[in-house]
Amino acid sequence: MAPDMHRLADDLAAESAVLRVLLDDLDDAGWEAPTPAAGWAVRDQVSHLAHFDAAAVRSATDPDAFHADLAERAASGVDPDAIAAGYRHLAPAALLAWFDEARARLIAVFGDLDPGLRVPWYGPPMSAASSLTARIMETWAHGQDVADTVGVVREPTDRLRHVAHIGVRALPFSYLLRERPVPEVPVRVELVAPVGELWTWGPEDAADRVTGPALDFCLLVTQRRHRDDTALEVSGPVATEWLTIAQAFAGVPGEGRAPLTTP
Repeated sequence: MAPDMHRLADDLAAESAVLRVLLDDLDDAGWEAPTPAAGWAVRDQVSHLAHFDAAAVRSATDPDAFHADLAERAASGVDPDAIAAGYRHLAPAALLAWFDEARARLIAVFGDLDPGLRVPWYGPPMSAASSLTARIMETWAHGQDVADTVGVVREPTDRLRHVAHIGVRALPFSYLLRERPVPEVPVRVELVAPVGELWTWGPEDAADRVTGPALDFCLLVTQRRHRDDTALEVSGPVATEWLTIAQAFAGVPGEGRAPLTTP
């Protein structure tokens, strides 16, 4: 069955609302507070989302313009730090208004797209449904950085399934990004959802396995937590290697996060 774009759009709206609550209470100093992402303040997390929301809309509505922009950036690459620096002149109110506008436009456009429409991106091209799912993942991941900064623990929801799905599907991308051969050995992933349901990917009889809380897996594949800070259980050499490089987002290979706990 084809993905329901309106349902995906509703999930993105819900995830956006969670982030918006965190942003509503910030004063100017809060917008400039450093987040766990090295060199990034809260403002940079928000401008990143707004910038790539606009890029996603362009990829779906004007792919020629998207390709032209991509070609223009080809020499220097798509540098998230440089992009963030380019928006640091914006006042918090203007930045928040831009995020609201870009997010509303994204939801309106993508909700009516054919889920199978192929759209270009900074990694491999993907379907419109996958592109919208990726925006959910990005919102949740960057929202985690904001939540960590302001000291809020967010309630996990079943929307984590979108993040986990991208994390699993991105296994080949994680290897190709690092110019490593993609393993042919399958990996079984079994995750316990926030409500206790079991989410599974991969053959049931696979020797390489990843099991544990869905929240921990999502934190790991979005590189918001070190594996040592999760309750994931891993068996098999391929699964073990994969979790050292797992990356659910496009762009240059991420370095991940240092452990929060000490041995």
